[in-house]
Order: sequence, then C-alpha cells, then structure tokens
Amino acid sequence: MTVYDSNNIFAKILRGEFPCYKVYEDGHVLAFLDIMPRSPGHTLVIPKAPARNILDVNLDDYLHVARATHRIAAAAKKAFDADGITVQQFNEAAGGQVVFHLHVHVMPRKDGIALLPPASRKEDAKVLEDNTAKLIAALKGT
Repeated sequence: MTVYDSNNIFAKILRGEFPCYKVYEDGHVLAFLDIMPRSPGHTLVIPKAPARNILDVNLDDYLHVARATHRIAAAAKKAFDADGITVQQFNEAAGGQVVFHLHVHVMPRKDGIALLPPASRKEDAKVLEDNTAKLIAALKGT
C-alpha cells in the first residue's frame, strides 16, 4: 500500500493551511462541509491522526470517526429536514477514493432527489455558511 501523503488537502486543512466550513471538532476528529456537495449539508468527517484510509487507520482513531459520523448524521437529518442519510467511505483509487486521507461522507437525502455527480460544481460560499450554521445549531441539540 502507498504511504500517507502529509501534503494532501485534508492534512493541509487540519494544519490550518486551507480554510474549511467547520461544523464539528474535538481532540480526535474534524467535520466540515464539502465545498462541492452532492446534496445540501454534505459533510466530511476525518480523523486528526494521519491515516490514508480504513486499511491503515488505527482502530481507536477509526472509532472516533465512527462516533462523530453517527452524531453528524443525526444532526444533518434534523438540520436539513432529510428523509434519509447516505454515508459513504472509499478506499484506494480502485475503490473510488480521490483524497488519500480517511474521510466519511455524510449526505442528507430527500425522497426522489438524486445526489449530484461527484465534484460537479462548487457551492456558493453564502450557501455553505448558512448550511454550516444550520448543522452547528442541530449539533447543539444532539
């Protein structure tokens, strides 16, 4: 397996070199909105520890990601009045992974509305700011 690249975009976000629309952070994970969302409220949950994907992550670090994903999913369902939630996680290029830092996608869904294609459009900053506020408010209630 290829080694972890500490210059991937999510590592740079963790170091504060790139901005993000942060919705949740604790000592082990960071959750932020995807700037090219497939649905309103599309959130990424990542470990702070360097991990290429699920194949090399420390189990304790993965459990922190899983707990945060669970919490984000419940809050996103509430914040976006979603009918359901899609949770996705990809590993290695053959598995669909594009950014090689472990991340879990949490996507609120409405019945009858398809997800947008991956990386199809960058969302407007005002929409991302509003969605960040909605999700943070919903997280306070979980």
